[in-house]
Order: sequence, then structure tokens, then C-alpha cells
Amino acid sequence: MAVAATAGTAVPARAAGAKSTPADDSPPHKVVYQINRHEPEYQEAILNSISAMLKKYVDDVTIVVVVWGPGIHLLAKKPKRPVPKTLQQRVRGMSESYGIEFIACGNTMHTIGWDKGDMLDFARVEEVGAAAIMELQEKGYAYIAW
Repeated sequence: MAVAATAGTAVPARAAGAKSTPADDSPPHKVVYQINRHEPEYQEAILNSISAMLKKYVDDVTIVVVVWGPGIHLLAKKPKRPVPKTLQQRVRGMSESYGIEFIACGNTMHTIGWDKGDMLDFARVEEVGAAAIMELQEKGYAYIAW
């Protein structure tokens, strides 16, 4: 079973068609990605990497994506920078179908003048995105950035 971990808790999430397992049976692999740039090619490369991880590990991986800086527009209902709709559809699909958690940096949002209501409904807001990554690393998550 896939588990979408948060900076303070673990929330079970099941991939489409996944078989049921005990709630305390967490996946052996845990990874946190960062998206901090707005270029569609950069964001697409990260989403492609996430798709490859899902293909390789199926239900044996927990994936969290922390988004801040110019990348925050990917999770906004009304981005202030151009964001291809296909990318927003992909992140929504990854969240809904595979339990991947997308965390928006509250500090970046505050700088832009946004609050939780400005973000896509599946995005969770953490006060400081970098702190969320640090806390996930402390819980054994591998940190993937480029």
C-alpha cells in the first residue's frame, strides 16, 4: 500500500487497483522531491521521474513533492505565471490515483499574497517548505532535487 506522508503524520493512500495490506505496513522506499522552478520542461522532467518511480516500485514507494519559489504556481488555482494545464492535470492525477502528496510552501504563498484557498484542493500547505523537506529526511526520506 502506498502511504502519503506528511511532515507530522502518515496518511494511508492506495494506488488504483492496489491490494489491501495492514495499515502499519509502510512501503520500504520513501522519497521527497522538490519543485522550485516554473519552467514547464523542468517540472515535466520531475513528473516523469515520479512516474518512473511509480512504474518501478508500484506500491512499494511513498512519494512527497514539496513545491516553493517560482514552482508554487504549479499548485495554484490561478497561477500568476503560465502553467500548462496538462501539468496541473498530471499532478492532480498523481495525487488522486497514487496518493502522492503535494506540499505547498506557506512562506512562498505569503510572499505572493496567497492563502490555502488559492491552491488546488489536493495541495497541503506547510509553513516552510524547506522545513517540510528536512523533517521528511529525518524520517528516512531520500531527497531528490535538480
